[in-house]
This record gives sequence, structure tokens and C-alpha cells, in this order.
Amino acid sequence: MTSRPEYLPERLALISDVQAADYISRGLLEGRDDVPSIALNKVAEPLPGEDARLGLHRVRDLIDQALDRFRDERPTNADAWLAPRLHETLRLTRREAADKRLWTYLALGMAPDYVMWRHLSEPKTDGSHGRVARDRFIGPHYKQTFARLWWAAELFRDGPDYRPVVVACGNQDMLNSALRLDVIDHRPTALALVRMMERGTVRTGREVNALTPAVNAAAATLMYDVIAPDVGRDGDALRDWIAGAESSLPSPRNHLPDGPEEERAPKEAVERLVAHFAELFADAQVRGRASGESE
Repeated sequence: MTSRPEYLPERLALISDVQAADYISRGLLEGRDDVPSIALNKVAEPLPGEDARLGLHRVRDLIDQALDRFRDERPTNADAWLAPRLHETLRLTRREAADKRLWTYLALGMAPDYVMWRHLSEPKTDGSHGRVARDRFIGPHYKQTFARLWWAAELFRDGPDYRPVVVACGNQDMLNSALRLDVIDHRPTALALVRMMERGTVRTGREVNALTPAVNAAAATLMYDVIAPDVGRDGDALRDWIAGAESSLPSPRNHLPDGPEEERAPKEAVERLVAHFAELFADAQVRGRASGESE
């Protein structure tokens, strides 16, 4: 199995897809080879400055803790624990998080061992090796190992409250499907989906996979931000939270951290969408559910 990199610098860095391609071998994807970390860091672009939030070992320590906690469990169980803590540790702006080069470096330069542990498939019956999909290293934000967790935490948090993130990331179908939807950027929409899971309206992966496309399709004719308006984003709260990284302790391991002190989504907006989505779900085609069967 791919091991922890032998060389880790003090700062996180950036690496492009073109540069990363030289290090993503078949042996790596099958867990047989390690990343040549010294050579990779020679071509990576270190992040400038002394910003504490972008120190590498603070993030790597968090990854090591996730591996220790979930080593003997299903790897999917780590997502709900790691997503809010990764978000709180990095404290990125959305603009910073949109730079794919950062996530590629985290996956390839800092924690390829975590990527392999989390996403390596089982060996096939013909004796061939299990394999990690290439896009877990350099894929879009809804596929890449660490980008998907950060964006899930960003889009599902309710101001400083990460509890909705834990619910969303505890269901792989919600995590995998919702992040692909443009409408999930509307916070009451994201939180309404979580409320439906909390209340048991949707429970199984099949139900989630029926609900999310119905919600997305309805958005073409019904503007959710009009019928369920959100409050404006507070740039000052985010900047204060980012600045607080200089004096913050490591993200708590046994209870949830706090996100930026932004105003929470209006409860009435969330409840309005919960009611609307329940109607959509009642008419959705759920695989395995008999026609006309109510939930």
C-alpha cells in the first residue's frame, strides 16, 4: 500500500494537473508505488508567506488522526468526521478553494496514503489489483478526495454550525450527488435536503438519488432564492475567522469545531423548501418503490 510521503515541507504548495501527471502512475493507482516526494516538491509551487492556516503539518496531523480513528472501520465513515475539521483547519476563501492545484498537492504531495486508503477498490475476482480512480487525485471538486470534503463543509454548514455537514457527509449518495448540483450553492436548498434526511423523509441511497435530480430539475422553472431567500454573506465574519487561524488551536478531535460567525439561514426559508421538496419527492421515481407507494 502507498505509504506516507518520506519528505514533507513546512508549507502547502500548488501543483498543476500537467505536472501531477508525471507522478500518477499505474503502480500508484494500484497502491503498489509511492510518490517520489522529493522530486514532486521540486516542481511544486510553495504557497508564499507565513500564514499559519497553510502550514502543511497542521493539516497532515489531522489526516493522521483520521487514519488512526477509522483504520479498522469502513473508509466512508471518515468523511463526516474529516470534512468539517478540514474546512476549519484550512480556513480558505471560496476563491482560494477554487484553485485545483491546491487540492492536487494535498492528495499527491501531502497525503497520497490517505487517498489510497479511502478510495482503493477491492481486488477483482480475476486476481487483478484494486485501483483508485485517477480523479481522486486530480478530478473535479465533487470527485477529488479533499476538495469534495471541503466543498461539502462549505455548502452544507449553517453559519458556524457544522452539524448539517455531518449529516450530509454521512450519506455517500447525498455527498456524491448534491455536490454536482448548481442549486446546492443556495444555502436554504442545501439545508432543506439535510432536514429531509434528519426527519427520515429520505433514508436510502435510492431515495436520495431520486430526490436530488427532482430538486435540480424543478429549479429550472422555480427560483429557490426567490421563494426562500437567504441572508447576505458576511465578509467581515469570514475575514475574522481566517485571521483567527494565527492563534487557533488544532481542530478539536472529539467535538465539532466552529465555522465563521456568519448569520444562519432563515428557518422559514428552509422549512418552505422542505415542504416543497417533500411534494417533489412524493412524485419522484424511486428505484424499487412500487408505483403509487407513499413514503
